[in-house]
Amino acid sequence: MTSRTRNLLLGFAALGLIASGASAYVHHRLLTDPSYLSVCDISSTVSCSQAYLSRYGSFWGVPVAIGGILYFALALLLTAFGGRPASKSRENIPGYLFGLSTIALAFVLYLAWASFFQLKAVCLLCVTTYIAVIAIFIISGSATKFPMSTLPRRAARDAGTVAKSPVALLIAVLFVAGAAVLVSVFPREQAVEAAAAPPPQFPPLTEQQQADFERWWDVQPKVDVPIDRGTAKVLVVKFNDFQCPPCRLTYNEYRGILEKYDASGELKFVLKHFPLDPECNPASAGHFASCEAAAAYVIAKTNGNSGKLESWLFANQPNLTPELVKEGAAQIGGIKDFDAQYATALNTVREDVKLGEKLEVKSTPTFFINGRRVGGLTGQAFQAAIELELKRSR
Repeated sequence: MTSRTRNLLLGFAALGLIASGASAYVHHRLLTDPSYLSVCDISSTVSCSQAYLSRYGSFWGVPVAIGGILYFALALLLTAFGGRPASKSRENIPGYLFGLSTIALAFVLYLAWASFFQLKAVCLLCVTTYIAVIAIFIISGSATKFPMSTLPRRAARDAGTVAKSPVALLIAVLFVAGAAVLVSVFPREQAVEAAAAPPPQFPPLTEQQQADFERWWDVQPKVDVPIDRGTAKVLVVKFNDFQCPPCRLTYNEYRGILEKYDASGELKFVLKHFPLDPECNPASAGHFASCEAAAAYVIAKTNGNSGKLESWLFANQPNLTPELVKEGAAQIGGIKDFDAQYATALNTVREDVKLGEKLEVKSTPTFFINGRRVGGLTGQAFQAAIELELKRSR
């Protein structure tokens, strides 16, 4: 293995390790902080959270990002120590990496397929790890100068060398121990009660910000939304998916604003369902429990428990499965015959989806504020939009 090859392998292993570490951090925050929104969640299409919170984000309860950390850390250790000019195993290292990266590449291809074709989402951190794995696969493969059939024999010989070296043995033990600790301390995806945190408060816009916002607001598309607003001056309609991370964020940020204006009678808020699940919506993004979640909300409205169930669904968003939704529907929503009511409720959800398609909803969340169609605004901008519409209606 040449010095150039070693440097390239070190560089891509370090790149992958950084990206995997960032992925693990984001996944951890998503599991522990319901209001967290990753900086790589740019849209419903370019979103890390879509990937991490999907069924493809973990294997046997272990996040994929943890596997990435372990793979790239091992590649870095093998290259850094085994690939030194004085190392007796220097010529074997590319073969070890090629074998490991062949397995890693199989996972990468599967995850890429799941992300691009099932979830229809692009995770930038994931793509970075894909690139690093592919690069290590190509570089190590081209640097391997011996038949791969001899790899087990070479590995057995090098393992004996490691066992005789206190330093190498210590590094190996620390790596295994670190892997075990990393897997054990990562939070497990389990049902939690909705946190009763106070809603956030937002300062009003400055005069210049208000002027800029009004100019922006007036050019947003406006459509006729066929929902009666009654005596309210402002009608807010949200097309929602309970497995959509930005939907959870806007729920947490907007609830205080909506409660304030709803109490005054000046605002009417209507929640419509647009689950990105092929069972009830052709515009699928692989959210395979969102039809059940929407149907549970519809059923819970009949017994007055929809508000409590909505909070619970968003609090448990990272771990939602059809089975968990049914548990929450029974325990939180007071629904004892979910399966019997499911088909009827799902028809209501499909009607919401048809309305969303008519109004050209492409992603979630999509809001209509007095007919103006917008995506997820910051809490401050959402408050400003309602204030502006109220002022113009007086």
